Amino acid sequence: MEGTIQNRDKFLNKIASRLGRQRITTPIEQPKWKYQPQYEVLKNATQDELVETLREQCKTIHTNFYQTDQHGLAAMLTTVAADYGGGPIITWKDQRFAEWGLADLFKKDWPSKSMNVYEWDYKKGEENIRIAEKANVGITISEITLAESGTVVIYSNENRGRSINFLPASYIALIPRSTIVPRMTQAARKMRAIEQQGGKVPSCINFITGPSNSADIELNLVVGVHGPIKAAYIVINDL
Repeated sequence: MEGTIQNRDKFLNKIASRLGRQRITTPIEQPKWKYQPQYEVLKNATQDELVETLREQCKTIHTNFYQTDQHGLAAMLTTVAADYGGGPIITWKDQRFAEWGLADLFKKDWPSKSMNVYEWDYKKGEENIRIAEKANVGITISEITLAESGTVVIYSNENRGRSINFLPASYIALIPRSTIVPRMTQAARKMRAIEQQGGKVPSCINFITGPSNSADIELNLVVGVHGPIKAAYIVINDL
């Protein structure tokens, strides 16, 4: 359900008045900057080079990097999840899991090996969060992936609870190779394009760079203070 904006004009007029000027109601032309260094980083990198940049960055952010195709995904995901201690496991409710051949893995194969999988169900409300708190592994999908920083961009909605990214002890992000872009600059352009084409970008977007990291004033790094202790990225060759 969408909200309704009330008293918008009155509110904006009051702000303009306090600033001592008339409110601007006509469109403002976007400035064209002479120098735009944000577009120069990895400007001519191929998709293969972006994958390698992401691989190298994962070493810096304490994240395990894996690469496979759709046919090998189930086996690789099983290996990674088992290395992290197995279940309980929590996932989104997302049709892409079935498209990638993971439906039977989640509903039959893993439960038969005592790796129980819970699928997020918005109808159950806060029960989802309690289950996520007790989960050993959370699995979600990156919508856009920033090679430069090793960041996955996660879109949340009613079937994609953000708690899955943060509450389990370990986190696995599935990354379609086609989602990898150089840096934040390209991610912002992609999201803006969605809006301009009449689509909607979720109100909650999380930019996640590996496992939880925190450092004190002396720069002593501690991993896992306020989120997953371990993280893995699995790049799926979909190009």
